[in-house]
Amino acid sequence: MDNRKLKKQRETAAKLSRPRPVELPSGKWRCQVMVDGKRFDVIEDDPSVAHAKALAMKAGVIDKNKPSTALTVGEAIDRYIESKDAVLSPSTIRGYRSLRENALLPIAGVPLYSLTQEAVQRYINALAKDHSPKYVTNAHGLLNAAVTTYRPEMVLRTTLPQKEKTEISIPTMEEVQFLAEKSVGTKFELPFLLAAWMGLRTSEIRGLTWDCIEGDTLHIRQAVVEGENGPVLKSTKSYSGNRKIRIPPYIMELFEKQPRRDEYIIHYTRNALYSHLRRMCERYGLPHYRFHDLRHVQASVMLLLNVPDKYAMERMGHASTNMLKNVYQHTMTEKSEAVADAVDNYFSEKLHTILHTRNEDD
Repeated sequence: MDNRKLKKQRETAAKLSRPRPVELPSGKWRCQVMVDGKRFDVIEDDPSVAHAKALAMKAGVIDKNKPSTALTVGEAIDRYIESKDAVLSPSTIRGYRSLRENALLPIAGVPLYSLTQEAVQRYINALAKDHSPKYVTNAHGLLNAAVTTYRPEMVLRTTLPQKEKTEISIPTMEEVQFLAEKSVGTKFELPFLLAAWMGLRTSEIRGLTWDCIEGDTLHIRQAVVEGENGPVLKSTKSYSGNRKIRIPPYIMELFEKQPRRDEYIIHYTRNALYSHLRRMCERYGLPHYRFHDLRHVQASVMLLLNVPDKYAMERMGHASTNMLKNVYQHTMTEKSEAVADAVDNYFSEKLHTILHTRNEDD
């Protein structure tokens, strides 16, 4: 083949790989794109639409043989969720589908190729009026994942609502003692202590089976979460979540007293655990605590006892210190007072001469 001809073909292929709108005599705009070695024309009234549609055709978002059919935002999200079905937690997939059916419904029918940053921003603005910043951020995150996958040339730079600082409620040790006493001899006693004393997540408690008890050690290696069609058994939340904790004698006695109905030790749904604790708090006039807040007690006690981060991470099943530093750094009142006393005493001692002199002057 003639070198000049080959060079021209390469230049044409390169040009078609980066489609640019060209105005036609009719006033319409054309974008040419190469797909599977064949040239296709996309003609539209708006040059930006022609360009976006050509890129969508190249990416497979639009069927090259059926230009009139285009992947919608909703279909792109559905396809994205399906592609992650085998690798993400069932509870995560369930959350994605809930967002798809509720939060993202207003823009689900929009053709993906015609989605604009302005439309996304307006959608986020409307959503933020009635939902929390976290909910809005999660919805935008799912939308962005689908856009990045099926329309990679579009980069969303959406302004999201400012995050709210969440204050974690942690029962005091007096409240934990009181609730523990009220739970003695009940079905709720064991899961209560597994959360507060041993720091297990709700899903980990529900996932415990009899073979998780290895001598005097509890092997936390699985969890039960809520999937689309009910409870699903899965591996722990992270690699670090797979851990072993020594079982205290009192809790071992509770394990031994549990009836062996099947392979699972605890027979509570997630909602039942949360509802039981909520009712106890209401009955005895205590602040409202979630069942997961009991796990915070474990972290706070380790901070109170000055347990090194490495061991606290191992016991809590964290992969890094981020959670301990950013989420669980809510020390108990006694610890805060002790820290304040230590700091004040230090400065009082070091500045004794200055303070003494000032007192004499006064």
